[in-house]
Amino acid sequence: MKKIQKDFYNAFTDLQCYILANMNKGSISGVTATHYNIIEFIYRHEGVTGKQMAKAFGISQAAISKQLKFLLENKFIRQDQSSTDRRIFNLSVTDEGKFIVDNSENFRESVTVKFGKILSPEELKTFTELLNKALTHISEH
Repeated sequence: MKKIQKDFYNAFTDLQCYILANMNKGSISGVTATHYNIIEFIYRHEGVTGKQMAKAFGISQAAISKQLKFLLENKFIRQDQSSTDRRIFNLSVTDEGKFIVDNSENFRESVTVKFGKILSPEELKTFTELLNKALTHISEH
């Protein structure tokens, strides 16, 4: 590994540890990024159905059902039968699920403020552009 890559590796490791230490301030064992995105979606769209979620995420109902099952079993979300149509189950986020979303948002806000104090506006703009470029290419592979 070249020195510049090793330096990045070490810096990224420190950042990863910082993020994980702050994200693990609760019982979130086994929660993946996909789970987080689902919890956050339900949090923002209280009462959504599994069918609506599958459509919004562009995946099959079977795929979303598997993810929802984990979240239901671990009490991050709950489902309640619709009072108007007993075939429909509406999803909502439990206090545990809200904790994950709120904690994550608070952490991102805190880091954003800290970066804003450390970096000049131009540096922050460049850093954001580079991060977006890297994330775009990482997610393609």
